[in-house]
Amino acid sequence: MAIALVFGSAALTYNVGEFSRSGPGLFPLLVSCMLFVIGLITLVRSRFVKPVPVNYNIKNIALVLLALCGFGVLSAHLNMIAGILFLVFCSSAAGTSYSVVRNLKISAGLIAIAFVFKELLGLQLPLI
Repeated sequence: MAIALVFGSAALTYNVGEFSRSGPGLFPLLVSCMLFVIGLITLVRSRFVKPVPVNYNIKNIALVLLALCGFGVLSAHLNMIAGILFLVFCSSAAGTSYSVVRNLKISAGLIAIAFVFKELLGLQLPLI
């Protein structure tokens, strides 16, 4: 919530504008407001729910970090499709069950979303 307040107050130094003609500060202000609301909901909920001990598994944390770093490296040097495949297959190894079919379905969905972003929004994504 503190980070949301810092970025939200910094966004107010820019011209916010209106929803019909947004300024450069509107998007960061909206994102920081949503982050603050999520933090507030989490804080209120934590007062009513019994605390549960959290078990940290270093192997799973390392797998997810490897998946994110590998996605970045493969997307930059090969293409984004290879990065998405690596991300899904590597990060799912940190879960409780591993399914190649499920991973292929998730990868296909993420690749389809990436193509939609590239074609409909005109983003410059290195897909092929």
